[in-house]
Amino acid sequence: MDDEGAAARAGGRLPGDPVPDPGLGDEEPPAGPPPRSRTAYGRAFVHALPVLLIVVAILYDILTPRYFTAGPLYTAAPLIAAPLYSRRGTALTGVAVVVSVIGLQLGKGVIHYVDSLTELITIATVAVLAVLVNGMVRRSSERLVSVREIAEAAQRAVLPEPAERIAGFEIAVCYEAAQADAFIGGDLYAVQDSARGVRLIVGDVRGKGMGAVAAVAVVIGAFREAAEQEATLEAVAQRLERALAREGTRRDGLDAFEGFTTAVLAELPHGDGTVRIVNRGHPPPLLLYADGTLGALPARESALPLGMGELGVWPDRAEEAAFPGGATLLLYTDGLTEARDAGGEFYDPQTRLAGRVFRHPATLLDTLAEDVRRHSGGGMADDMALLAVRRPGHDDHDRCHEP
Repeated sequence: MDDEGAAARAGGRLPGDPVPDPGLGDEEPPAGPPPRSRTAYGRAFVHALPVLLIVVAILYDILTPRYFTAGPLYTAAPLIAAPLYSRRGTALTGVAVVVSVIGLQLGKGVIHYVDSLTELITIATVAVLAVLVNGMVRRSSERLVSVREIAEAAQRAVLPEPAERIAGFEIAVCYEAAQADAFIGGDLYAVQDSARGVRLIVGDVRGKGMGAVAAVAVVIGAFREAAEQEATLEAVAQRLERALAREGTRRDGLDAFEGFTTAVLAELPHGDGTVRIVNRGHPPPLLLYADGTLGALPARESALPLGMGELGVWPDRAEEAAFPGGATLLLYTDGLTEARDAGGEFYDPQTRLAGRVFRHPATLLDTLAEDVRRHSGGGMADDMALLAVRRPGHDDHDRCHEP
């Protein structure tokens, strides 16, 4: 490796990668207020547009002959204010428009003309309609807020966030929906402590919509019960297989219940620096070590996803790998690896994370999610679920006892 590549890896970046945004990774954000984005300036301009229209219309009427009119500008101002302002703000905009038109018509001496009177009545009517439109928009917004609150409650019920620390392990999760304003889809994660260790699952249900959400609920419910009761991780996987098959027979048609679920299950035994993995057709987990090196944990033997047991019987075999102190286990769904940039290149987490060191799993997931959004330009093709678990190392113990 050349000096430039080594220096970049030591700093947590690959050669040619953009400099991380402030606040990502372990870097400190710069002092002072953050610069305003173009979107913020655009929103401020749109919010001020009704006032600007009134000002421009007044200037136009003052600087032009008396038979010239800025009626269209006066009409547009309250209509634009209706979806942007409160009811009071919209009403005040309408009053300002009507008062301005009356004052200018009086100044020009044309208020008694039929055309001027018609224009005034039209503008006043539009101002009243704008107030009515504002009320409809506010009611729609309230319904939307209610729907969002219900969606958030459903997400918390189906995919509750685990505790930040379970049995000594540091835990973090992240869910990024591909559809705007969506909260939950077909991706899933769960963490369950048991007598045999901390057990984890990350999965991806086939399809989307309410059928996928129903399958997520079935898988997570079965996992939590099986993780507590089953003696082995292989038995947990078989329990999920039976749960999906049983649920499938209770519903009519493929559209009523999703057919299969790719999943990776992991087990972290208490007091043992190992991790056991059962992979059912899912992207392999990644293991990020304390020195910045990274490795994948692929399955040695391919296995079908959960819910496809009728196609054949393949016994599950848990594969074991070392999980030393200071290392972080990353489980994810294919929304991460299927994110594409403008040139159609897929996101490669191994390449992007190699050489980087993260002191907490939440920092890793925040950095990863932001990097994926930059890579895809904010337009992800699929939902993305991330789960990171870090085993504290000796350095953590030493820092806790520093004077």
